[in-house]
Amino acid sequence: MTKKEVTIEMMVEVAVKGLQEKKGIDIVSIDLRGVSGAFTDFFVICHGGSGRQIDALADSVENEMRLALKEKAAIREGNDVSEWILLDYYNVIVHIFTESKRNFYHLEDLWGDGKIKRHE
Repeated sequence: MTKKEVTIEMMVEVAVKGLQEKKGIDIVSIDLRGVSGAFTDFFVICHGGSGRQIDALADSVENEMRLALKEKAAIREGNDVSEWILLDYYNVIVHIFTESKRNFYHLEDLWGDGKIKRHE
């Protein structure tokens, strides 16, 4: 698969798969393409039960994106405390929180104008 063949939807699907493999909790994607002021096309959001799980979730997404799509995150932020890790793939940004940080920032409300999809 060449870089030109990779679609945003594929990136979201692969990110979600990586989160599912490590039992990410309450996985959602938000399509922001029709939202004024959005700086990316999609958010993928979940939370984990511990710092160790949050690290594992981020590693799983990075591994799946690299293996399936040959994509590498431009930025990985938040490794120090593992309360919130952000993986920036430009068109898709993955947010992995602790439950308390997710409830505090509640991106689903902030970006509620987007189309929210829940993933099992």
